[in-house]
Amino acid sequence: MQHNQVAMFSFQLPFFISFMLILTLATAQFMPTNTTSPPPPTITSPPATATSPPPTNTTSPPTNATTTITKAATITKPGCPRMCGNLTVPYPFGIGLGSGCALNPNFEINCDTNTTDSPKPLISNIQVYDISDSEMRISNTINRKCYSQTGVLVQDDPAWMGLGRSSPYSFSSLNRFTVVGCDDGAIMNGRNFANGCPALCTSTSDIVKGKCMGFGCCQIPIPKGLKYFNTSMVTTRNHSLAWSFNPCGYSFLGEASRFEFGGVEDLSDVNFAKRIEDNIPIVLDWVIGNLTCVEVQKRNDYACLNNSQCVDSNTGLGGYRCSCNPGYEGNPYIGSGCQDIDECADPNGNSCEQICINTPGSYNCSCPEGFTGDGRKNGRGCIAPSSNSEFPWIKFSVGMGVGFMSLVVGTTWLYFSIKKRKLIQLREKFFQQNGGLLLKQRISSNEGGVEATKIFTVEELKMATNNYANDRILGRGGNGIVYKGILPDKRIVAIKKSKFVDEDQIEQFINEVLILTQVNHRNVVRLFGCCLEAEVPLLVYEYVSHGTLYEHIHSRNGASWLSWQNRLRVASETASALAYLHSSAQMPIIHRDVKSANLLLDDVYTAKVADFGASRLIPIDQTHLATMVQGTLGYLDPEYFRTSQLTEKSDVYSFGVVLAELLTGMKPISRDRNDEDKNLAEYFVLSMRRNQLFQILDRRVVREGSLEQLQKVAELVKSCLSLHGEDRPTMKEVASELENLRKFTKNNPWANGHGNEENEDELSDLYTIPIDSNVGINNFSEQYSSNSNTNSSNFSGQYSSDSSSLTYYSTPNTNSPLIQNRTAR
Repeated sequence: MQHNQVAMFSFQLPFFISFMLILTLATAQFMPTNTTSPPPPTITSPPATATSPPPTNTTSPPTNATTTITKAATITKPGCPRMCGNLTVPYPFGIGLGSGCALNPNFEINCDTNTTDSPKPLISNIQVYDISDSEMRISNTINRKCYSQTGVLVQDDPAWMGLGRSSPYSFSSLNRFTVVGCDDGAIMNGRNFANGCPALCTSTSDIVKGKCMGFGCCQIPIPKGLKYFNTSMVTTRNHSLAWSFNPCGYSFLGEASRFEFGGVEDLSDVNFAKRIEDNIPIVLDWVIGNLTCVEVQKRNDYACLNNSQCVDSNTGLGGYRCSCNPGYEGNPYIGSGCQDIDECADPNGNSCEQICINTPGSYNCSCPEGFTGDGRKNGRGCIAPSSNSEFPWIKFSVGMGVGFMSLVVGTTWLYFSIKKRKLIQLREKFFQQNGGLLLKQRISSNEGGVEATKIFTVEELKMATNNYANDRILGRGGNGIVYKGILPDKRIVAIKKSKFVDEDQIEQFINEVLILTQVNHRNVVRLFGCCLEAEVPLLVYEYVSHGTLYEHIHSRNGASWLSWQNRLRVASETASALAYLHSSAQMPIIHRDVKSANLLLDDVYTAKVADFGASRLIPIDQTHLATMVQGTLGYLDPEYFRTSQLTEKSDVYSFGVVLAELLTGMKPISRDRNDEDKNLAEYFVLSMRRNQLFQILDRRVVREGSLEQLQKVAELVKSCLSLHGEDRPTMKEVASELENLRKFTKNNPWANGHGNEENEDELSDLYTIPIDSNVGINNFSEQYSSNSNTNSSNFSGQYSSDSSSLTYYSTPNTNSPLIQNRTAR
């Protein structure tokens, strides 16, 4: 058989190629939007011929269609017939042309009584077999071509059908276009549609019964919304090779579930066409109008009545139909609409075991008195009462178990309620203790526009830090831990959890929080807010991701992005921030701990001043404050150390040390230098006096900077490091000088030929060069975790240290109560 199939395909290949060419041409002919010769406005099909008699039976073919509109008590309009022959005609359909029994003329059924058989329901000249909720089945028409033994065409019956553009009907996708034959190809043409398939065979061994796969039979689906079709058949050898068992070829549209290919019996059956016409109907979809449910419900001609719902058509042509709600049946188009189904009247229509109670759209089950259960067959049913008079141990045990469980649940609920209440009271205590009421009072009075201050709850910060998970720790300091947090708005923040707080300085702490949350400068790390419900306040800062300037300057191999241009930029940004704090903020702020470890770098290496734990607010009418001396060895202003008088010039001195770090790449205090040169500030000034400046400058700075520019910056450092504050410039003057140097650099490339190289270095270094591998996320905690211990002492000259810096405290010259560092630094 395999050999025969190969031979058959080889022999029929020219026919297949010719058929595909014809199909392509047919598609090209029928797919354009050609508006000539439209199909008739009503349902039409070819008239019956002598060689193709119409079916004579009036019995509808079996169908599985859903039909509820014929079950209603009221099916038709009053005075209108409900039957034509064996067909029940429900509204919106009606019997009689122009009788007014239908919704509109498109739904009128002509009952033909001029026949020897029972009356035939017709639409135009097509017999109607069945009408269901959304479908109609009508008689079929088949395209047939028969040949003589010599290949002469002896019979040619065409097949076409048009439903009318404005009609509510379309061919259902339940139909299939079928071709039966051994030397045939058929094409089905519709408006904007053409498709077809070939049916080939040369012997009976090629054919498989029940399979329409191209050997004697082929099938293809049709598109939704089709309203017109016309079939045409082609052949190459006029059945000369298969005439002995297949003299005719057939093509037709029909309900796919009703047709099963009979193999050789169908190919040789001379009554095959009549069997198709009598037993394989064409299925039509019908709808009401051409509007959607949303559109038609706004109009007065909405057809769906009580207890029904509107269902949009899925044919793509618009229109809708009505369907009864669950638990209802009947005709939703007429009378009082759909009626409740009495499920209790039919034992098979409900699942009740004993008593069924009908309700609108549903039903309930119950049990006789004394019985227990839900009364349903598929549930617990009805359980008869026990006739045993013994003690009901089962019920007693169940009751005791339920009672015990209730006691456990109640006790647990009471325990957690009391615990929650105590927790709320404890948080309220901490909130008041940490100045929460004062902060709220300041916010409500809107002093200075403090609405930006955010008071976080304990739950918000627990959620942000994943309950303070270890993997969220950014760093640990002597006074607290810094966590990485993610707020609900997806902002990444750093949350400083302190270990202690000075209760005597709460008011000053609240004042600083209010002021710092208002500081809005691109080069200052922002304080977003605080949480006062914990035992010690938690501060929420802006998260800065690229570590400290100290780490980048003093990494083992040096940070490659630190070109002269970038060093000058970082210095200018830092000076601008400090100048803003000194003169532009609502109340002047002295940082008091300016150092490279407190200068953070973001993703693009923009400098940000951080760690305001030691900062002080200076009243506008004062020029200095008497405080307990606090700072980092190597950066501490000697005048402040000597007099305990804190002024803005103290920050200028510390910034001068940072600027010296940027120029030399050296640490503020180094054991690698001689005893007299261990302090970078003194070493830098002494080198300038000895004319040895370029011996201590960083090699890259010397290579990339101009002589004039380096001398100006060095002189600026020297003036900042003056021992007397009155000889130092203000931070505003320092920022202005650095900015002018930056502008001069941009507009005047250096004569030594490094101008272009520096511009390229700045771009590449700024965004692509990673810092030393030792600079990790743990080191980032220096933003919030100070290097200095803040435990105050009454003893003059007392030092405390940690891993990287020293802090000095001495007794102030005044007894004013001043805040100490209260937060983890």
